[in-house]
Amino acid sequence: MVLGLKIGDVLQMKKPHPCGESLWTVTRLGADIGMNCQKCDRYVLLARSQVARRLKQIMPSNEVSEGEALS
Repeated sequence: MVLGLKIGDVLQMKKPHPCGESLWTVTRLGADIGMNCQKCDRYVLLARSQVARRLKQIMPSNEVSEGEALS
């Protein structure tokens, strides 16, 4: 599975973080992917293969910012 990620994309993971949030913002791309939890701002660095297994949905950064503006 090829992940077409960009910095700023929001990832919805299959299982929530212990804080209860399942949305993460991509902050680093490379062999590993760095992400920040949107609720508690915890930073994690995961291998691309782990992200691909745990990923439920990719929400591009422009869709998320438009949705927040409407709310």
